[in-house]
Amino acid sequence: MSLRLQFGVTRGDLDLQVDLTIAPGETLALVGQNGAGKTTCLHAVAGLLTVDHGVIALGDTLLDDAERGTFVPPEQRAVGVLFQDHLLFPHLTALDNVAFGLRARGRADARAVAAAWLARVDLADKAAALPRQLSGGQAQRVALARALATEPRVLLLDEPLAAVDASARQSLRRLLRDHLRAFAGPRIVVTHDPLDAFALADRIAVLEAGRVVQCGDAAALSSRPRTRYVADLVGLNFFRGTVRAGALDLGAGHSLIVATADEGAATATAHPRAIALFHERPAGSPRNTWPAPILAVEPALDRLRIRLGGGIPVVAEVTPGAVASMELRVGMTVWVAIKATEIAVALE
Repeated sequence: MSLRLQFGVTRGDLDLQVDLTIAPGETLALVGQNGAGKTTCLHAVAGLLTVDHGVIALGDTLLDDAERGTFVPPEQRAVGVLFQDHLLFPHLTALDNVAFGLRARGRADARAVAAAWLARVDLADKAAALPRQLSGGQAQRVALARALATEPRVLLLDEPLAAVDASARQSLRRLLRDHLRAFAGPRIVVTHDPLDAFALADRIAVLEAGRVVQCGDAAALSSRPRTRYVADLVGLNFFRGTVRAGALDLGAGHSLIVATADEGAATATAHPRAIALFHERPAGSPRNTWPAPILAVEPALDRLRIRLGGGIPVVAEVTPGAVASMELRVGMTVWVAIKATEIAVALE
């Protein structure tokens, strides 16, 4: 059964408006900055808050309908929730934490089912352990087993890897991905980490200030980000302006030469590795050159990200050797160059 979210919620300064459908067996990641509405959306689906208008429906079953006054309580929604902070009962063992929801549903075999789920998340040997005796990754696996043990029809995960240290993150991400793929119902993952979103989700919905600004798979978001936040998410430089006579007018007297005959309002992107840096103004083929101060030098896997300010802020990715040889440092001014052919333009 598909999960249909077509509702609005106002809480304080947040005005959240959602129109999304998650198919059976599909994982949708909700990503966005703090305050964008990710967790509020998750809480609405879980029944932890009521919607102000619209509906939440699982197949033909209405979970929320503000106009009709329909509201199904959380315990009757068949929704499994994995919270960011685990929320394990501190006085119960791992086994009894997993069995808790099963007992609440009157399952006589609660402990046997819980033991089987602990084995499935590779924690059979931790059945008697209390939460304080578990690592962050182990506690998250217990919470996952508890969420799945009740055989929910919908699975919700709120920042499932946020409380896990780096050493356990990769293995837990693989475990989550495997269990999500084995779960037949719709599932929603809230995360701020693009790596988690790309690894776990089939589609990604980006929330900004309570609105879904873009939704698609990783390839769609990477090929044409619609906002600066989405571009940052996929690691691209982003520009918005108007194309006229082969130049993208960015306003405030700034422009970029682009390789397109199209004209009109447009967005454009450029990969950080397409940005070249020089001590002096370069000669030759680059048609876009300008001086810019270095604002930050940040690690990025096998490269370093150089954040540049000025009239056209951009990020460049260069090798550590290039940083050392050019003696790049915060505060110095360098010349930026990018070829017109390296700028991808999309009319709005």
